[in-house]
Amino acid sequence: MTRDYYGTKRVTAWPEKRVFPVTNGNPNDIGDKEVEGYAVKYADGFISWSPKAVFEGSYQPLDALSFGHAIAAMKSGAKVARAGWNGKGMWLCLVPEDRWSTSIGPSAASVPGAHRLPWIGMKTADGGFVPWLASQTDILADDYCIVE
Repeated sequence: MTRDYYGTKRVTAWPEKRVFPVTNGNPNDIGDKEVEGYAVKYADGFISWSPKAVFEGSYQPLDALSFGHAIAAMKSGAKVARAGWNGKGMWLCLVPEDRWSTSIGPSAASVPGAHRLPWIGMKTADGGFVPWLASQTDILADDYCIVE
């Protein structure tokens, strides 16, 4: 049984044209067709090729990510920021459940059935680090970039 999939992963790619033979049964239409596309290198070193429209419909440059791709990047350990933010040095990261604690209020251990969960934190322009909540504008933006 076939199924449809939606995926997000980081790849390295470069524009690359390929030439394909055209044989559609008409003797006058036999020849070669040059197709624009991208060579794609995956994290394990495997290299494949995708037609331009397929590649550009599946991948976004690291300096023009959607909110969904920014979340996927944070889940893989990256820090992200929006190009439209005014504050310099601001970024977001995922704070895993085992990387934070609190000494104020009840601990997760003292609340029956409760446990810590991950959250998104923001490094602020003034050097602070706070929990972050996305606005509607943040959710619909396509200007997230990975901060190295």
